[in-house]
Amino acid sequence: MSQSSGTARPPGKYFEELPVGAVIRHYVTRTLTEADNVLFTTMTMNPQPLHLDAEYAAQTEFGERLVNSMLTLSLLVGLSVYELTLGTLVANLGFSEISFPKPVKHGDTLRAESEVVARRESGSRPEAGIVTFEHRAFNQRGELVAQCKRSALMQKQPAQKQPVHKEPS
Repeated sequence: MSQSSGTARPPGKYFEELPVGAVIRHYVTRTLTEADNVLFTTMTMNPQPLHLDAEYAAQTEFGERLVNSMLTLSLLVGLSVYELTLGTLVANLGFSEISFPKPVKHGDTLRAESEVVARRESGSRPEAGIVTFEHRAFNQRGELVAQCKRSALMQKQPAQKQPVHKEPS
């Protein structure tokens, strides 16, 4: 079925379905591999040896290469898409308060949750509202490894079309 036909409901949540305090625990998890880290790091032109050079990283306090934190952030947001914004997001407006309390290593499996921390009507778009999410990623040991706040312009639920009733002639 075509997404543009308007007959299928997207899996993401509309503005009205996102009250402050709602917590969504995302179903999909992801194990990060060495290949993921090397590909992302080189594609984004980041020459940081902590991500690419095993000999260099072995001499650091971590003793091994770490996953690029921008990959961790991207994965955190990506894990939230299906249950939160797929088909209902108008635009990302910004990210703030990004932190990485623990390093992510090759082989770590991340899970994510999102909390609605603020929301308001859009002043310029009556068909949308602004929602602020706090996204959190945890590794397989339950340790918080990343968090951020994200402001998003979200669609409101479409108005239901009323059936047209014709008067009998």
